[in-house]
Amino acid sequence: MLRPWHTILPIDFGNELAVYQQIADGIIAEIKKGRLRPGTPLPGSRVLADDIGVNRKTVVLAYEALIAEGWLETTGKRGTFVSGELPRFKNEPPRTGSSFGFNDYHTIQPMQGSVTANLIAFNDGLPDVRLAPMEELARAYKRIFKQKARWRMLGYGSEKGEERLRLALTAMLSHKRGMNVHHNDICITRGSQMALYLTAHTLISNGDTVAMESPGYLPAWQTFGKAGAKLVPIKVDDKGMVIEELEQLCKSRRIKAVYVTPHHQFPTAVSMKVERRLKLIELSNRYGFAIIEDDYDHEFHFEAKSLLPLASNAHAANVIYISSLSKLVAPAVRIGYVTGPAAFIQSLASLRSIIDRQGDTIMEQAIAELMEEGAINRHAKRAFGIYGERRELMDQYLTTHLSKRVTYQKPEGGLAFWVRFNQPVDTEELRGKLLKKGVSIMSTERFSFTGEPLNALRLGYASLTQTELEEGIKTIATVVKR
Repeated sequence: MLRPWHTILPIDFGNELAVYQQIADGIIAEIKKGRLRPGTPLPGSRVLADDIGVNRKTVVLAYEALIAEGWLETTGKRGTFVSGELPRFKNEPPRTGSSFGFNDYHTIQPMQGSVTANLIAFNDGLPDVRLAPMEELARAYKRIFKQKARWRMLGYGSEKGEERLRLALTAMLSHKRGMNVHHNDICITRGSQMALYLTAHTLISNGDTVAMESPGYLPAWQTFGKAGAKLVPIKVDDKGMVIEELEQLCKSRRIKAVYVTPHHQFPTAVSMKVERRLKLIELSNRYGFAIIEDDYDHEFHFEAKSLLPLASNAHAANVIYISSLSKLVAPAVRIGYVTGPAAFIQSLASLRSIIDRQGDTIMEQAIAELMEEGAINRHAKRAFGIYGERRELMDQYLTTHLSKRVTYQKPEGGLAFWVRFNQPVDTEELRGKLLKKGVSIMSTERFSFTGEPLNALRLGYASLTQTELEEGIKTIATVVKR
């Protein structure tokens, strides 16, 4: 059996202590240090004896003593292992703790973590990973590694990402989203969250005011807050961000930026109406603030014609546009991107090179190939049809089982419904009750800028089958009725 550790047992052949006891004491010391953990396989007695330079019987004696004391255990013919249940360490002085200070960051909990088998999870609007074009992606990887000049991809590349992918994105943004972008003004990132972080730290100076949607996207609030911004919430209604409220803010103080999710607002899923989009651009030009447009799931708009991004407007000189392929392909495909004014993107790319020299070159090449040959477009069309059907089923089940207890509007797009309860409901308490019945939801206090209850749920439907959708909504209705 291969041993996962290098033997560094201090053996002194001139010591009065028996050699086998020195071996045993050395192994115990390594266990106490945590270098040898429970379940770690030890080398065979012959191998260890050759390594130390002693007779095999000496090692056998040491192993037998450690087994008798409970430090080691044997499992048939598999070998000798560190015991799963170790003896208590007696009279051990406490290990010295660190004494330096540091910035105490806390993990932003994901909107939906790993899902336990048989758990019906209404996430925040993630795609169904079962639909991901895995075979096409695998073939693209294989072709890339068969290229004659494949060795070139293993060196450093541009901090803005693979040029091939930036060119593919430029074509897509032009043909699908009406944007006039040069590939040198795109920076590829490891997901849209990284793009958001780089944007905030490139744009914001300590004390700058940033207007944020409320309710809104918690990781965005935390990202801009950590960059030193003073955050001001702006109300969202059924037409998107209330621009009149933003205008009043502009009259009272200088703002540096506005963060918006206009296509499918997070979390309410409403689409910002045309008149508000135009007014937002006009205010940006008048007062000189940046618009950070987070277009996280542009492809999935089901009603009429999809609205083009703010960044496509000829007068939108101050828009920084962030998007991602993670919602289109799969969350594990960490391909995000940001585009904006050339000088800004160059500065952002320079910052990126400090914290992450470059992205995943091979993945970027593979995704670019799938975009060029049309595989991503075919996948998007297939997923669009399936998600459209599930959206209709979600609407049907909400109407059938919860219509007397909730109010909602079927969203024009996006992969989630925003459902408001007619009576006050503690969503954290509801989450706990539903987990016991095999259904997972998110409490929505995290979307509230002030922490006040929103009395609503964001229910992602795209990753659930027809059976899971119906059973999940039925379970929610049963628990709410009690």
